[in-house]
Amino acid sequence: MIQYHGLHHVSLTVTDLEQAKNFYSNILCLKELPRPAFDFAGAWYEVGGQQIHLIVLPTSQTIRQEKSISSREGHFALRVKSYDETLSWLKQNGVAVLEKPESASGFAQIFCADPDGNLIELNVDKKDI
Repeated sequence: MIQYHGLHHVSLTVTDLEQAKNFYSNILCLKELPRPAFDFAGAWYEVGGQQIHLIVLPTSQTIRQEKSISSREGHFALRVKSYDETLSWLKQNGVAVLEKPESASGFAQIFCADPDGNLIELNVDKKDI
């Protein structure tokens, strides 16, 4: 049997590191972490004790060609404190979103994508709207 302590990190491939860093640092407001001196470009971010690792690999098979936002495509979810404040911030910064405040999941969800089309869900419990 495997026993888990939790999720450590999610790795995402990106094509333009500066554009990706702008999104994760300035739009998603995540704190960049020191990163080992790998022989490839990337960046690490802290999210409540877990991490997001960005890896520059323009030839990646995981870069989505279709950049539309869909809640059914592969994504990762971040829990936020305020649905309304998060939605307002994203819209204020020109980020396209898919709003699902009444999702059957039990979460109020906001979906968006980074510049490479990696999908991100931002959510709160419905009771916290």
